[in-house]
Amino acid sequence: MSEASDEGGHVLVIGAACVDTKGRIYARTAPGSSNPGEIRITVGGVGRNIAECLGRLGTPVALISAVGDDDWGRDILRRTRRGGVDVRHVRLCEGERSAAYLAVWDANGERIASVDSVGILEHVDGRYLFDRRRLFAQASMVVVDGNLSESALGSLFRLGERHDLRLALDPTSAVLAERLRPHLSRFYLVTPDTAEAEVLTGIKVNSESEAMRAAQMLVSLGVKVGIVTMAEQGCCYATSQVSGRIPALRSEVVDPVGAGDALTAAVIFGLLNDFSTDEAVRLGVAAASLTLRCPESVCPHLSLQALYDALSL
Repeated sequence: MSEASDEGGHVLVIGAACVDTKGRIYARTAPGSSNPGEIRITVGGVGRNIAECLGRLGTPVALISAVGDDDWGRDILRRTRRGGVDVRHVRLCEGERSAAYLAVWDANGERIASVDSVGILEHVDGRYLFDRRRLFAQASMVVVDGNLSESALGSLFRLGERHDLRLALDPTSAVLAERLRPHLSRFYLVTPDTAEAEVLTGIKVNSESEAMRAAQMLVSLGVKVGIVTMAEQGCCYATSQVSGRIPALRSEVVDPVGAGDALTAAVIFGLLNDFSTDEAVRLGVAAASLTLRCPESVCPHLSLQALYDALSL
């Protein structure tokens, strides 16, 4: 495991660490009835997934999150640590249930509904972050998901400004994106999907041209690198100097959960290692493709070589 230290150079990720329960119906959906299908249970959470992806790419990374003092919480910590993440700053909350995410897809791969229960992350408040300010002082970048409380966001922005940090945001959902819109100018990198981009920019995204407009709007709102992901259509990106579209790689879709998180992580890896924006986004698209083919929320075989191999196909 690559542990973060006061010597610096690590990426600090703050966000949810969950148990993911994912169901897929085999045939035509019968509403109000039990549907034959497949159920998978694994560990997830947007922040946790991003952290593990970075760890598997060899980046020193620390995670700040919260888990319950239960079997699931201990499993989340064990499996995240095994992915190369420093989990010493994940808060273990006695008497609390670990966060959970539930999603169901139909036979065509369309998500019918999803439910998240991440109230435990309220324990990662502004004071908890401020008490770990040394982690911020030497971080190369701080990455957050949309689940942070207003208190936590306040400390994040104060510490980010104090240490001149690059902040990255995965909005996580359209519901959570709404309250993040006023803070966009504080972020170096923002990676919404089409629904989240509509909330953040006011642009309805149904086409490549609209996705490009949304990415450029993010930049006009103060973001340095805006990336709008479009699932099987790839993604559009923009900075103040360049913009472009990277098509998705052809992939068998085994499980869509975590693909966007992998894209965010690989883009961050690329930017931190002085790849051009275009090259970094291509790494992100490759990471998303690998994750789509995997039943886990993070591909256990993720590596820089695996990304290169995917791009060469």
